[in-house]
Amino acid sequence: MLTLLTYPSAFGLFSASPFCVKTAYMLQLAGQHWRRSDMVDPRRMPHSKLPVLRTPERLVPDSDQIRDWLELQGADFNRGLNDVQKGQSRALIRMAEEHLYFQIVLDRWGNDEVWPILRETFFYEIPRIVRRPISNSIRQSVLKGLRSQGIARFSKAERLARLEHDLEAISAFLWQSAYLMGDNPTSADLSVGPMLAAMRATPVDTPLTRRIKQDTLLNSYVDRMEQAIPLP
Repeated sequence: MLTLLTYPSAFGLFSASPFCVKTAYMLQLAGQHWRRSDMVDPRRMPHSKLPVLRTPERLVPDSDQIRDWLELQGADFNRGLNDVQKGQSRALIRMAEEHLYFQIVLDRWGNDEVWPILRETFFYEIPRIVRRPISNSIRQSVLKGLRSQGIARFSKAERLARLEHDLEAISAFLWQSAYLMGDNPTSADLSVGPMLAAMRATPVDTPLTRRIKQDTLLNSYVDRMEQAIPLP
């Protein structure tokens, strides 16, 4: 049996990480027999991050590499799509994972109202007496990384304007069909759906959570994804 090494459930989701949710969706759609194994400290994992898939032969890190491995086993996450649709899917995936994701991270780690909840959710294994200084140091490292990445250099208004263009692009696809590329979930949905779900699930009312919850099209899409691919 395959084992998905994943961050624990949080905020009503399978995992706090949309990449772990994406991988769980892929395993379900691929028809694989698998189980989850929760971790909070991935430093000993390849690339020092999660998700990681433990197969009988090796550890497969990173959701993209896990997808490649599953496709070698016969999975097809773009069944029925033409070459143009496959190209559009790839672009949507990159938009979700290289822009929407960092918006979510900053909305959580950079928000002083959200941070105390994150600290107790993500760092509960650290003894309480040292939890605050250790987690604060990690927080500063994350925020420094977001500034290096670039998203933290923009003002709040600028970030929301950039986000709006992405959400409008996603909505343009969803006006046409139940899922981004048609009537069934495909690879693009497996990335975009978890990102929007994570954005909606942040445990404090923020402009990002409100943007998804108040948008009937996007909100219903997130619900539809969770119903279409139930996770254990």
